[in-house]
Amino acid sequence: MNSPPQSPSPARWFKALRRTRLGEPCLRTYPLECVDLLKRARVAFQAGRTLKESFRLAQLEALVQMLQDNECDFVDALGRDLHKPRFETILSELILVKNEALHAINNLKKWMQPQHVERNLFTTLDECLMVSEPLGVVFIKGSWFNPVHMCLVPLIGAIAAGNCAIISPSMCTPHTAECLHRLTPFYLDNECFHVVLAGINDLPEVMELKFDHVFFTGNKEEGTKIAQAAARSLTSVTLVLSGKNPCYVDQYCEIKTAAQRIAWARFQNAGQSMVAPDYILCHEGVKAQLVQALKGCLMHFYGSDPRESRSYGRMVNAEIFSHTRDLLSRSGKIAVGGQVIETEKYIAPTVLTEVGENDPIMQQEFYGPVLPLLTVKDIDEAIAFINKQEKPLCVYAYANSPKVFSRLMSETSSGSFCANDCALQSLMVALPFGGVGASGTGAYHGRHSFDTFSHRKSCLLRGTRFECVTYLRYPPYEDRNLSLMTWASTLSQKSQGWCQIL
Repeated sequence: MNSPPQSPSPARWFKALRRTRLGEPCLRTYPLECVDLLKRARVAFQAGRTLKESFRLAQLEALVQMLQDNECDFVDALGRDLHKPRFETILSELILVKNEALHAINNLKKWMQPQHVERNLFTTLDECLMVSEPLGVVFIKGSWFNPVHMCLVPLIGAIAAGNCAIISPSMCTPHTAECLHRLTPFYLDNECFHVVLAGINDLPEVMELKFDHVFFTGNKEEGTKIAQAAARSLTSVTLVLSGKNPCYVDQYCEIKTAAQRIAWARFQNAGQSMVAPDYILCHEGVKAQLVQALKGCLMHFYGSDPRESRSYGRMVNAEIFSHTRDLLSRSGKIAVGGQVIETEKYIAPTVLTEVGENDPIMQQEFYGPVLPLLTVKDIDEAIAFINKQEKPLCVYAYANSPKVFSRLMSETSSGSFCANDCALQSLMVALPFGGVGASGTGAYHGRHSFDTFSHRKSCLLRGTRFECVTYLRYPPYEDRNLSLMTWASTLSQKSQGWCQIL
């Protein structure tokens, strides 16, 4: 365990917390502190401090220990920031991060090994391989949706790949940001890994410091600014961006099960999730049945008054609350819920019907406990509707027919797809998670996080023997030598003959 870091006084922290607004930092540690930390991290990286497998394993194990030792602190911080139930914090934040770290620990040796590739006759006696080398010092900007998970899961990939990292938690969740800022130096190497407190408006300036890679989680507007700022210094980026995730409900499906799973995914964390279904495309024949089933689920989940439920959260801040409330008031018809209390940043779990494609809630990104329901005649209309929109982060479908899933997977494009459930694909360590098009670029989780923070260097290791063969490539050029070189350097088509026979 490292020596205690120099932390700001509690009085300064809480004074800063009172004036925190969306996009504004609690404590402006940029630019001076960020510049200093980047220099320290570069020195540590260039000294080869992160290259050994033993170092990476020790840091990953320390990260797991940090979560275990301070579970109560994280639960308390997320409770203050999001009114997040302990159940949700442990399941969607702490356990997920631990699983990622343990998966990396168990597989790191294999991931670090060079990968050999196919050779042609000309290189048959040589070694052709790819070596994964760390990128350097990376910058990770977390989001407030799942503020622990979205900072630490990318960090696990960065550590496993041998990088130094600077992490910037979201200032929309100041207690969680403070928790990460305070605890991280006690567990991780103080020269290689740092937490800075910078607001979203500071990030274009932070990009000018020239990191070796930027990993950003957030909305499309912010992601665009990050990409533009990073492009000026040719810094590579991974963008995991939110969007509007459609959920198709077929006429032939288990309505009760579909309603339970949709309601859980949409309304946990008070609907503040990147992977929740943003709207339902429901077959018109089962609309009434689905609405009734959703109403029953919400009653079972949160009781007759969700405001009193210990299992239901609140909006993260006044601005997110106001935005969601305004969209709710100008869209569709309230079928379930609809109650709002501004002083508590409370919006009841709400289902909207009679929603039109051009309603405000269908035109803008939002993060809140509101579920719009649109009707379609069949799967063809659903696919056409999805394809008119920008590519989403997730597509969901509930049906009893594999043909429905096959069509949606092949005829729509999205970052991920899940059949007969929601959000679970984003929790799978072995599956890459990321967007496509407007929903982002790049992916992470498990081995894919390791690859995201690595450069896969191509290596050809040759000897000086057999010059009697390689001389064929040298001038003066002759047709005979060209024929021999073409034959020796062309890969064989091993399966062609079998394909013709079959």
